[in-house]
Amino acid sequence: MIDAFIYDGVRTPFGRHAGALSKLRPDEMLASAIKEIINRSGVDTNMVEDVIAGDTTQAGEDSRNVARTSALLAGLSTSVAGITLNKLCGSGAAAALDAARAIRCGEGQLIIAGGVESMSRAPWVIAKSETAYGRTQEMYDSTIG
Repeated sequence: MIDAFIYDGVRTPFGRHAGALSKLRPDEMLASAIKEIINRSGVDTNMVEDVIAGDTTQAGEDSRNVARTSALLAGLSTSVAGITLNKLCGSGAAAALDAARAIRCGEGQLIIAGGVESMSRAPWVIAKSETAYGRTQEMYDSTIG
């Protein structure tokens, strides 16, 4: 098997609930980290084959596939794939492990991996109706979980 290496790492600052970072969408936050890792490494963006991102929300602004959306927002080619996975609090670490596994198996040579979440911008949820075809669903704020 081929060895896989982590070459560099970046992150956004930790934010507070409804704080300064709450104005940024999750895809924008991840795109800024992708741009920074590319700038710091000096890697040719044409060498990036995939973006793997962990995200537990995966709805609304997280765009169902925040890895792909963030890659495009970061200016990567439309040929760069993207996969978003959910392993709750372990999503970012799982993304890094998936990237390493793909490289070790010969499925890629340069993959960007990480995680993103904005609990300040997490979507609302609608409760299940109490009756079939009921029209009185309750809406709840799921920001804190």
